[in-house]
Amino acid sequence: MEISLVPLHFVYLAFIVFIMGVLIKRRDTTMICVIGIFALGWMATETLAGSVSGIFNSFIFATKELIGTIFIISIIVAMSRVLIQTGVNEVMVAPLTRFLRTPALAFWGIGLIMLVASLFFWPSPGVALIGAVLVPVAARVGLPALGAAVAMNLFGHGIALSGDYIIQGAPKLTADAAGLPVADVMQASIPLVIVMGAVTTAAAYWMMRRDMAKGTWRDGLVGAGKADDGGAVPGIGEAAPAATLSQRTKRWLAVLIPLLFAADVAAMFLLRLQGGDATALIGGTAVLILMGVTLLAHRNQGLEQTTTYLIEGFQFGFKVFGPVIPIAAFFYLGDSAFTELFGQKLPDGSHGIVNDLGVALAHWVPLNGGVAAVTLTVTGAITGLDGSGFSGISLAGSVAKLFATAIGSGAATLTALGQVSAIWVGGGTLIPWALIPAAAICGVSPFELARRNLKPVLLGLAVTTVVAMFLI
Repeated sequence: MEISLVPLHFVYLAFIVFIMGVLIKRRDTTMICVIGIFALGWMATETLAGSVSGIFNSFIFATKELIGTIFIISIIVAMSRVLIQTGVNEVMVAPLTRFLRTPALAFWGIGLIMLVASLFFWPSPGVALIGAVLVPVAARVGLPALGAAVAMNLFGHGIALSGDYIIQGAPKLTADAAGLPVADVMQASIPLVIVMGAVTTAAAYWMMRRDMAKGTWRDGLVGAGKADDGGAVPGIGEAAPAATLSQRTKRWLAVLIPLLFAADVAAMFLLRLQGGDATALIGGTAVLILMGVTLLAHRNQGLEQTTTYLIEGFQFGFKVFGPVIPIAAFFYLGDSAFTELFGQKLPDGSHGIVNDLGVALAHWVPLNGGVAAVTLTVTGAITGLDGSGFSGISLAGSVAKLFATAIGSGAATLTALGQVSAIWVGGGTLIPWALIPAAAICGVSPFELARRNLKPVLLGLAVTTVVAMFLI
């Protein structure tokens, strides 16, 4: 049944176009989203009080939807902080360094270790956990510092974060905006993440070896550890409270912690835990590890230091998601949030603003999978231009839903494609200010790292888009 569009639909669409224009100009979209929420609220309630209240209520709605993601990332960062302070991270990684005997083994070894660490700890904490240990080892076997930074960056902020299969922060955002189960988006993203990761890392490695052979490679070294931004783990480089463990205790913890997370993964498969249940299992395990290690390391101060680490973790979590909440609040209005907040103000038979626009688009414009795939890749890339990766993926999910409705299929694939594109561009592989954690650990320029990543990432996006066309 064809749905008649009302002014609310066109206002929402106009703000989407406006937001994309602002992103292209590399400006912040938070204020635009808040104005969009106000405008939709005014049209729905026709009262000043209703539209003003709608801003706050939409923030509450978005926070309720995202609170599990915010908490898991905050807790993981808090746990990572105590592992770094106690040196447990060094003991965990040390046995792996014996395999890094050549530049090739160092590049792929650092990348794979970073991939695993980032899946469980998130990339920014992962960089701090393993970078300080592995980068000097890589340098001794002939891998340039910039090569190590590229490996850590592409495998961590690229492959691991674009899939985000353990913590599930990224698929949660895009799936909600697209009105899909998280599991559907995660499953659809697997072939795209594999293709994107394989093409990008292979191209980056080949280009590195080629330039080293030609003598045109440059590392762009700077003073390591001097940069600081929102991507770094809170407290890294600051004066830390005394946290001492015996070498034997560190070794036991270095074995026990990976085993606990491995047990979590096994439980996910055996008990078929997905989405919030899987996240809760990882989060609860991280809290117990945080408490146990803190009590062992700080002894009489363990009670107070547990709280301190949690505060630092939550500061990081809300710093990352602070700009995401108002943006997500606007895009949630494209689905069920609008009716929940403002009542049934849409035409009878409406399935939400975005769905209605998708149906209308199907009648107005001849679309196919190719056009939809290219559009989602471009949309995802544009949303990543602010260097966050997460702030715009709600837009990618919303646009994916619109195009999937129009062509009648491919909702999960298009959503996953937008997610992969947004994360690879903005999550920390192409935007210099998002590259600072990896660049600082390796002592290289974030601008040189972005330049080195540019061609491999663009090649990967092109190939992944073509693959997505066949999967829709």
